[in-house]
Amino acid sequence: MRIRDWDRNLKVRLFAEAMMNITFWMFFPFLTIYFADEFGKNKAGILLVFSQVFSVLANLMGGYCADRFGRKRMMVLSAIGQGLSFIIFGASSSPWLDSPWIGFISFAIAGVFGAFYWPASQAMVADVVEEKDRGNVFAIFYTSINIAVVIGPILGAIFYVNYRFQLLLVAGIVCIMLGLILAKWTRETAPLKKSTSIDVEGKWYYFLQNQLRDYSLIIKDKTFLLFILAGVLAGQTFMQLDLLIPVYMKDVLKTQSLFSFSIKGEQAFGIVLAENGLLVALLTVSVTKWMSRYKERNVFILSSIMYAISILLFSVTEWIWGFIFAMAIFTFGELMGAGLQQSFVSKLAPEHMRGQYFAAASLRFTISRTIAPIFIPMTVWIGYHWTFFFLSIVALISAGFYWLMFYFFEKQIPPKSSKNFL
Repeated sequence: MRIRDWDRNLKVRLFAEAMMNITFWMFFPFLTIYFADEFGKNKAGILLVFSQVFSVLANLMGGYCADRFGRKRMMVLSAIGQGLSFIIFGASSSPWLDSPWIGFISFAIAGVFGAFYWPASQAMVADVVEEKDRGNVFAIFYTSINIAVVIGPILGAIFYVNYRFQLLLVAGIVCIMLGLILAKWTRETAPLKKSTSIDVEGKWYYFLQNQLRDYSLIIKDKTFLLFILAGVLAGQTFMQLDLLIPVYMKDVLKTQSLFSFSIKGEQAFGIVLAENGLLVALLTVSVTKWMSRYKERNVFILSSIMYAISILLFSVTEWIWGFIFAMAIFTFGELMGAGLQQSFVSKLAPEHMRGQYFAAASLRFTISRTIAPIFIPMTVWIGYHWTFFFLSIVALISAGFYWLMFYFFEKQIPPKSSKNFL
């Protein structure tokens, strides 16, 4: 499906969100360093975990609100709220005010608004794109984000250190502009819902009861529950890209030569991270099209196996070219399921609960992000090689969960539609 054939909502979002994502990634990679410098590493880590808990809750509530109040409304409110949070964050580190606590609170609130935005944005894609084309559309949005991940930090390295206040101010303005663009040039896509007596009474605990009831129905979906569990296990591997892998490369890679340039461990990590971002940006769409020829079951299982192989390769090399090769395998495993997993969620989700399904599906990442840091102290307890070996076993277990998931999935759908699930 070509971009020119897309629904106008998606065209507007693709270009407006690209502008926002580039601005966001100009400062986001540096915030952990900022909070660690201001609060100390231990306190900064606890605070960031604490803020992540709020984002998880907001993500789940965001899915409910997207189904209840509409995709467009939630996206507009979230973008504007995030923009205002960034402006306050910038003001907290301006020439007139220096308050890291206000900055952290603003950052946490921005994360909550971002968590509200995500399920509504994913559900909107499922609303306006036919099932056969969803994988490609999700892949293009994923590519757009990864282009921002490549460009943003490069620009941020130039501007962030000396112009943090101005950069955060621009980020806030861009987010508010995104909200206004969505309000003016997009339409609501959520299915119409009939009002009920509960809606009329509007008591706060009815809202909460409805939300808990709907999510309990999702958890009872065996296929979807296995999808989340498999994703959490696989996530323990790919979350190490920001955690264990840089620490390991810094410790084991001594000064080496690459194309006549002398590099150390930290620089080598920067190279393989750039390799990952570049490959994702260039190949997401083509790999998604390639993978769409095969059954989803085989693609998901092989993706986990690729993660297991790559993490083992990382553990047995101390050579820069070995790391580059391992990252290529790692990235291929990432690309295999990049577009297809979101498309698979849209298959499982009933039309009236798409927002909540996408919100619940994102628990794969939020739970993984919460658990994954435990592997760093594990290297002290059992050493790097055993830690990487354990991670590879976890990835293989996730492959087993995917097999079990498709076993249940294929039992619950009509035979003729099971011919090729991709």
